[in-house]
Amino acid sequence: MITATIFEAKTNLSHFVKQAQKGEVVIITSGRNKTPVARLEAIQPTGKKRLGALETPGFVLTEQFFEPLPGEELRLWNGGAE
Repeated sequence: MITATIFEAKTNLSHFVKQAQKGEVVIITSGRNKTPVARLEAIQPTGKKRLGALETPGFVLTEQFFEPLPGEELRLWNGGAE
């Protein structure tokens, strides 16, 4: 989530719109207390969705992830004895 004052939002509107298109939410604040007054977000984000909160994921899902588990491992996951 990005936070910006009204002045920053006016000055950098194009940048904040691009960030919103990537899936970010921009909160616009007002006054000395920086009270949130508006929210800028894309109607349909165009950026890639991330799995988790990391900017750069520490792992990659391969096709093997979607393959069924072997019978023995599936039995263990379903509560079967070792």
